[in-house]
Amino acid sequence: MYGYPYGFYFDPTYILLIIGLVISLIASTRMKSTFSKYRRVRSDSGLTGAQTAERILAAAGIYDVKIVPVQGSLTDHYDPRTKTVSLSQDVYGQTSVASVCVAAHECGHAIQHAVNYAPLNIRSAIVPVANLGSSLSWPIFLAGLIFSMRSLLMLGIVLFSLAVLFQLVTLPVEFNASSRALRLLDSTGILSTEENLGARRVLTAAALTYVAALASSILQLLRLIILAGGRDRD
Repeated sequence: MYGYPYGFYFDPTYILLIIGLVISLIASTRMKSTFSKYRRVRSDSGLTGAQTAERILAAAGIYDVKIVPVQGSLTDHYDPRTKTVSLSQDVYGQTSVASVCVAAHECGHAIQHAVNYAPLNIRSAIVPVANLGSSLSWPIFLAGLIFSMRSLLMLGIVLFSLAVLFQLVTLPVEFNASSRALRLLDSTGILSTEENLGARRVLTAAALTYVAALASSILQLLRLIILAGGRDRD
């Protein structure tokens, strides 16, 4: 019998949460470790993350994207609404291989936007419903468990599925941005062949965090489905 909210019973579906947590922790640890390693390696070009972004955008013929600093570590992102590449304090003014490749990755998103890359457009379009699903799915699902209302259980599952869909669409967007970044770093000569190996490791580690997030969310969705099925049998 499943525990939540059935009293003091062991809920075997917690193992799915634990597996997801372990996967995410491993991916996050690898990302931080890899970034930290190559943050200490200065690029031969001596370009900062901001200068790298400027050069790559210019090489792509993009001149209407702003490059701004943002607080935090690994908080780098591209906002298609404002056409802004935001680079963290570890990237914006730093000349490391890690800083250069992260800046290039975010420029990859700006290039996707400029060429109307379909998966990026789809991801941007589903952001509102994904945020709604992420915030409301669990409260609605728990209400369904408490009041034994299958309609609420199913609504909670559908809403959480929207968040999972967003993460699924995110994968090709992130992998494509990294591929663009590596090609541009090579074609512009910003990084040498040897340095590109380090850049590839940084971007691969970053990509795996998105894979881990998707895997964790799928496991949580599976848990919701199992819990809903257990309630139906009660």
